[in-house]
Amino acid sequence: MMQRRAYLALAGAAALGACRWLPRAAQVPMQVQREPLSAQALAPLLVVMLPGAYSLPQDFVDEGFVRTLRARGFAADVWLADAHRGYAENGTLLERLRDDVIAPAQRTGYRRIWLVGISLGGFASLGLLRQQSDAIDGVLAIAPYVGRPALVQQVAAAGGAAAYARATHDDVETGLWTWLGRAPEATRDKLYLYTGSQDRFIEGHRLMAALLPKDHALEVPGDHDWPAWNALWARWLTRAPWPKL
Repeated sequence: MMQRRAYLALAGAAALGACRWLPRAAQVPMQVQREPLSAQALAPLLVVMLPGAYSLPQDFVDEGFVRTLRARGFAADVWLADAHRGYAENGTLLERLRDDVIAPAQRTGYRRIWLVGISLGGFASLGLLRQQSDAIDGVLAIAPYVGRPALVQQVAAAGGAAAYARATHDDVETGLWTWLGRAPEATRDKLYLYTGSQDRFIEGHRLMAALLPKDHALEVPGDHDWPAWNALWARWLTRAPWPKL
């Protein structure tokens, strides 16, 4: 029950602003929109994109994420997971992503999998990295939801995530910060955090950035919206450690 309440809280918070109202039932299996580089063969890299709570997978196409990835010449297939708020509300978000996205990708033959998540999708990306670090090559969390404001303030008051993690916290949000504070360097090296300096979650983002290598965190001017996310995506594509054609 505690985990379900936490999911409801994060879904409501992550949905504000740029994400729109699209109440939908959580389908099983989760739907995945595939954007292959070629119909003949798998690309050496799979990029799984996870939208915000009320966004659609198609938004990544409409906002140019897939187009600019292709224009930069990356040798990557793209899967757009329909990981919407409904899964957060019923507490199955990570379960469905694991069973309906990551596991099928592995069975298909992908050996390198990166996650790109925005807002609630960023939170989900962090959760998957926490659960399946061996299966995930890397995560780009763009303006991720990182917990209720009161929780972020508790982490800050404790002196940061490493200090906060000295105690045990086991619901979905506090558990994230406990994991971040305890995560080995090799796991933190897989995580990149990009955000707008006026993002509503910026306090938590800066606490998280303090745990990462300096070149793994980036702020640009902007809010919790697509103009900022597009600017961050463009910056990422200038330095992404991904194979090219």
